[in-house]
Amino acid sequence: MDSAIAQLFLTYSEKKLQQMTGSIESCLARLSDDQIWSRGGSHENSIGNLILHLCGNMRQWIVAGVGGEKDIRDRDAEFAASGGLSGAELLSHLHRTVRQALEVIRGVTAARLLDEINPQNAPVAVLEAIYQVVGHFQQHSGQIIFATKIYTGEDLGLYRPSPV
Repeated sequence: MDSAIAQLFLTYSEKKLQQMTGSIESCLARLSDDQIWSRGGSHENSIGNLILHLCGNMRQWIVAGVGGEKDIRDRDAEFAASGGLSGAELLSHLHRTVRQALEVIRGVTAARLLDEINPQNAPVAVLEAIYQVVGHFQQHSGQIIFATKIYTGEDLGLYRPSPV
């Protein structure tokens, strides 16, 4: 794989994960712990569940899958949780997990992007694994942002158009 394209992909992936982490941090700063763990019904996930899920997914696909660490994910527990961690604790867990994932991503070479790994017992290229995590992270970050807007009734100011 062309190293310039690989570097662009890896750098942009890192940038998007950092951007979305910042958006989640901004959301958590506006919410009470009760709001973070609130569910409208048993079929819904709380913001707390989504953060635990993002961390589990990132650890499984990037830290374990790409980085070779032991896969310790308990996906069912991510969704079963109904509290127990404060917003600050969730944010600390998220920051720690993102830092671990970014360390792995920063160590990926152009040639390594084509290597096959098996997160969730399905063969994928390292590039696909990173792409999956970034897309998944953005999807659930959007849900967290939307829920925060509903809870706070305000524009969070996360997206501002560039001045022309």
